[in-house]
Amino acid sequence: MSTDSSSDRPVREDERLDSDGVARQRPAYTESQVIMTTVKVVVPFVLTYGLYMMFHGAGSPGGSFQGGALVASVIIMIAFAFGIDATRIWVSNTILVGLATVGVLIFGGLALATIALGGAFLDYSELLILNAIVELPANEWAKWGMETIEIGGIAFIVAGVLMGLFFLLASGYDPEADSGHTAEVRADD
Repeated sequence: MSTDSSSDRPVREDERLDSDGVARQRPAYTESQVIMTTVKVVVPFVLTYGLYMMFHGAGSPGGSFQGGALVASVIIMIAFAFGIDATRIWVSNTILVGLATVGVLIFGGLALATIALGGAFLDYSELLILNAIVELPANEWAKWGMETIEIGGIAFIVAGVLMGLFFLLASGYDPEADSGHTAEVRADD
């Protein structure tokens, strides 16, 4: 660590100071066999339970919000066990933004489709018009509309946003961004 000549404050190797003006260094990633083994054992069960909650959210307790949060927690556990930077490379911003965007498009698309068909916001009874293509009882259209919103909309949005927030917080605070200086943006961010 070097010192800033104008203020004699220590400066990190990446020349960033924390918000209180104190230079701190994030500890280097160290592998822990206990954590890595535990994550390897726990992740399949948490992912399975998260998917179960997502797919049964409309018809049983729980739901896609909780299922999306569990799926995001799997990625966060992997990041803690195998390194945040390595996981960040594996799960790029494009994937995270894509998840959230697809969820919003599914949710908004179905909601706007019911309005365009003459109903209210998320009025699944308006989907009966699709009986010309696939014949289902009236209550089945409501069920499939709700499943589309739960699985395709809410779960994707929650998983994408939670993972994005985790990686945003893990990247740290950059005082240059607050001071008005332009920062370089990497293509994979």
